[in-house]
Amino acid sequence: MRLLSDSIESFIKSLLDSENMEIELRRNELAQHFQCAPSQINYVLATRFTPDHGYVIESRRGGGGFIRIVRMASTNREELLQAHYQRIGTSISTAEAARIIDNLKTEEIITPDEASLMLAALSPQAVPLPLAMKDALCAGTLRSMILSIAKRRI
Repeated sequence: MRLLSDSIESFIKSLLDSENMEIELRRNELAQHFQCAPSQINYVLATRFTPDHGYVIESRRGGGGFIRIVRMASTNREELLQAHYQRIGTSISTAEAARIIDNLKTEEIITPDEASLMLAALSPQAVPLPLAMKDALCAGTLRSMILSIAKRRI
């Protein structure tokens, strides 16, 4: 049986098909549709529709409130790489790095084999360091990988 979060994610992604890069939803209506608390919708949005996953969320609360979900256009490869590069900063967890790598794979900027190699290089077991140093090393390594990807074939 699929989890409720998976069902909500699948439903939203089905609305964001190849022609709809942007949708507007009402949190309470979506919660009623799935017979769940609005906080469950918030959880799905916060964990599965992030910039690392290739989405931007705009939200307005109140009576006329809405949630706008925009899928970042993958037509401009350089802009997507630049957005991820800037997002990384000087420190990033391996979980956040994995989401970026998954997005690059989904957008077919890297191959599944390249994604596996990148994940292996960034794994916490790759270098035995304290957590703060691992996150800084992960950020530097991932930024270098993204620069290398940006320089290669289009």
